[in-house]
Amino acid sequence: MKTTTSSFLVLLLSLIIITLIILTPTGEAQGTRFGFYSRTCPNVESIVRSTVQSHFQSDPTVAPALLRMHFHDCFVQGCDASILINGPNTEKSAFPNRLLRGFDVIDDAKKQLEASCPGIVSCADILTLAARDSVSLTKGVGWPVPLGRRDGTVSLDSDTNNLPAFTDSIQVQVQKFADKGLNAQDLVTLVGGHTIGTAACQFFSNRLYNFSTTTTTGADPTIDPTFVPQLRALCPQNGDGSRRVALDTGSQNTFDDSYFKNLKNGRGVLESDQKLWTDPATRTIVQRYSGTIRGLFGLRFSVEFARSMVKMSNVGVKTGSQGQIRRVCTAIN
Repeated sequence: MKTTTSSFLVLLLSLIIITLIILTPTGEAQGTRFGFYSRTCPNVESIVRSTVQSHFQSDPTVAPALLRMHFHDCFVQGCDASILINGPNTEKSAFPNRLLRGFDVIDDAKKQLEASCPGIVSCADILTLAARDSVSLTKGVGWPVPLGRRDGTVSLDSDTNNLPAFTDSIQVQVQKFADKGLNAQDLVTLVGGHTIGTAACQFFSNRLYNFSTTTTTGADPTIDPTFVPQLRALCPQNGDGSRRVALDTGSQNTFDDSYFKNLKNGRGVLESDQKLWTDPATRTIVQRYSGTIRGLFGLRFSVEFARSMVKMSNVGVKTGSQGQIRRVCTAIN
């Protein structure tokens, strides 16, 4: 009983802190605001959440998929749901996005919202809410989401060239985030979303075999030597490159800070992830999340992740008379 009460109090305190931090003028930007649909579609958040929850119950891997989709959307043309548009030469068809999943969840939520309040809720807002709900459904802490985004009418595969890549140096990653108004702390915090989900072997098997001449195994020397055999067993040389491996070993289904502990211990799976620890420019930030004391009662990652998500979700948004409210998320009106 004491443990349950303690956990509840920690969760309650976390929610209070997050709300206090986000419910400030900086939380709302470029026309988005809290309670945007309070009169026009008051059930929007409950409809989106129940839809995400329904899909999550049958396929828990949809949570990290939706979080990743939101990230990929915001980094191209801003958070305007341009990632959802079907067709040749669109963002969805571009190489970095070919393994994205969860589009059916957004389509399902949109269909229900069109039945409840037609022509009111944008696909961009649905995707933003779905990303937040994905975190809370994997035992993370939710946060208030400012709404009012409108949907974009441009979706080009060529615009995805500047998406962060798994082989990018920290310098390149920091610059790509800076281009979106996000700093190095936002970078480390948002990549911390890798605490849930998996990566295909094809995106990191190069680190396991002929990566380095400084190790007897040929593996990337930044990988914990005891971790190499485990990864090789999961991703044999010349094996199935589509096989998926947890990005946060031992905690892939729970949104927590163990991802940063793994980086500190040389157990980052993607090359770009492990660089967050090996590069001095970001190591201190990782340490703040992986040390013995991580902010007030260990809540700092939850608080900072919420803050960075709100900040990212306001990147390049279209509001007011900009863009449109799509009737279906897969096509421009």
